[in-house]
Amino acid sequence: MPIAASLFYSLSARGVENKPSLVLIHGAGGNHLAWPPSLRRLPGWNVLAVDLPGHGRSAGLGQQSIQRYANQLVNFLTGVDLYQVVLVGHSMGGAIALQVALDQPSLVAGLGLISTGAYLGVPQAMLENVADPLTLPQALALFQNLAFSPETAPGLVEQSMRLLQEERSIVLAGDWLACAAFDLSERVAQISCPSWVAVGADDRLTPLPYAHFLAASLPNARLEVIPGAGHMVIVEKPAEVAQSLGEFLEGNFRF
Repeated sequence: MPIAASLFYSLSARGVENKPSLVLIHGAGGNHLAWPPSLRRLPGWNVLAVDLPGHGRSAGLGQQSIQRYANQLVNFLTGVDLYQVVLVGHSMGGAIALQVALDQPSLVAGLGLISTGAYLGVPQAMLENVADPLTLPQALALFQNLAFSPETAPGLVEQSMRLLQEERSIVLAGDWLACAAFDLSERVAQISCPSWVAVGADDRLTPLPYAHFLAASLPNARLEVIPGAGHMVIVEKPAEVAQSLGEFLEGNFRF
């Protein structure tokens, strides 16, 4: 698989012309495999799913700043010669997408914002326990308790958590610190591109009020609430997420 600006990414090239490419940005402690195939291979679109620095197969170090991740993502887009994209981010990835849209508005044709917000609060107990290998299991247990709908099958929860458990604790700690410091609540109204805001109805990490505020603040936004899903809606309800995202894209980027 290819690398650009020291970042590894997967590419599903459909040979689509006259449409912006989709760039998928994973959440804290994840990598491109956090995205289910239904999104990484969304029909009718060229899709790139990137591993952020220090994550997955990408070189470099994880950061403690959404701004730094945003800067590195812009460098990546330049490296793959993309100058008009739809950024689709989950959780921390959504924060990065918002930051890029503010910093480089001409680069971002649209936004897909999943399980995220203009502000990201991180439970203090997660922050306190994640940096120490001895207490890391407590941090992960709390995340697991908050991240999934009660309706989600235990096997799916276990499978999803495995990816997070494989990430280095220092990277996850940095990501959660970056999320805890993130707040664009007074600036998101400056983003004018078409935006799709999706949230699981049972999300307790970036709950419904976060999504409602984001959708109300963005001048050109559509809100999708997905029943029976929590913060990890992309793996809990991948078909529903893919369908809603596809409808948003076709409605706004049909040439």
